Amino acid sequence: MHTSPIARATIAGFALLAIAGCGEAGGASAADIAKTADQARTSIAGISAAYNAHDAAKAASYDAPDYVSMFHGFGTAVGPAADIASMKEQFTDPAARFDLNIQSVDVSKAGDVAVVRSLYQYTFTDPKTKKPSSETGNWVAGFKRQPDGSLKLAWSIGADTPAVKPAADKPKS
Repeated sequence: MHTSPIARATIAGFALLAIAGCGEAGGASAADIAKTADQARTSIAGISAAYNAHDAAKAASYDAPDYVSMFHGFGTAVGPAADIASMKEQFTDPAARFDLNIQSVDVSKAGDVAVVRSLYQYTFTDPKTKKPSSETGNWVAGFKRQPDGSLKLAWSIGADTPAVKPAADKPKS
């Protein structure tokens, strides 16, 4: 049985969250969990702002050293350097923009792992028509606490959703 890299990463991310949430909270309080959720939200806003400013280095500053990015239409990037290279390639399109709308933030009981689910709108220049275009989709991002105490982006997966189809005319009775 062949499993796609996106499916494996999604399963691994959810397994990591489930494992991190098992057992005792390890001394984490509700305040620690809320703080982790706020850190994840702040990071998502910072990533989007840096991307939209076409500042690849700033956007990648949120990445963990072993960060893995899988986004529809782009190659898998492993590590901050690959993430920067991928973004720089995307920024050759002046219309490139990545807007996020956070839907949920789940934090492990220990407060050391967070999973953020967002809706995205990716704006770009259509290579065929040379006109501005956009796609919408789901972006899931996993954060983990680093040895220095910071919360960094460990992985992210972006998957587009189908374009909304116009409503069909109702048959006349």
